[in-house]
Amino acid sequence: MALAAHAPIRVALIDDDSGLLAVLDRRFMALRWQREVFAYSPEPEQLASLRLHALLVNPALTGLDYLGRTARALPGLALLVCSGPVPVAHRVRGLREGADDWITKPCHPEELVARLQAVLRRRQAGAAPSEDAIRVAGELAIRPDRFDAYAGDRPAGLSRREYELLYQLAAAEGRVLEREEIYQRVWGYTMARGDRSVDVFVRKLRQKLERASPAWRYVHTHFGVGYRFAAEPVAGGAIASEPAAAPGPVEPPAEPPSLITLGS
Repeated sequence: MALAAHAPIRVALIDDDSGLLAVLDRRFMALRWQREVFAYSPEPEQLASLRLHALLVNPALTGLDYLGRTARALPGLALLVCSGPVPVAHRVRGLREGADDWITKPCHPEELVARLQAVLRRRQAGAAPSEDAIRVAGELAIRPDRFDAYAGDRPAGLSRREYELLYQLAAAEGRVLEREEIYQRVWGYTMARGDRSVDVFVRKLRQKLERASPAWRYVHTHFGVGYRFAAEPVAGGAIASEPAAAPGPVEPPAEPPSLITLGS
């Protein structure tokens, strides 16, 4: 999923440097990015409601503790610091608190924008799985070339969003993904408080997978945390001894997709 696949990049800035903000405004407009400016420390709930991709912070206005609180509350948010000269110990603390990068003023606006883009690319690269690999678990084959999952020759009939949700869960290789992280990966921005989209789409995904592959369970709930993907047979179900082969493509691709088998 590309960074701007679903919506423009949204950046919030906590700064009162009118000269820098004016220059960044022009640059963001050229990139068609959306921006919000704060001269105070907004609470994480307020930031989450804006569905941001990145936050640029001047710790002279917020204090260093704000970085850690924000990073913990919004783990999917790219967090950059732009400040006047400070001791190395302050920069180290900010990075350890959760900042992705720290740039010192005076700085060239183009460098600041480039660093923002680099952080967003790194986060996207970490979230995005390889898109040419078929993943097989239980009797399910997750097909990136068709944006669907198959049990033998039975398609699950997933929507694009349901497919992206399944692929991200499977790519976590058995790790529990928190709801906020899932939302960041699939929807592309931070989750607002009270948003139940992840739970709704997990329920739809489960129903479709269970219709296609009733003898297996694939998406597991960790209450109060999030969801985990693992192929686990239903007790007493008739389970095939080997994962079913994925159906062949309608037209042979130039390079056949690779195959990743996920252990249960």
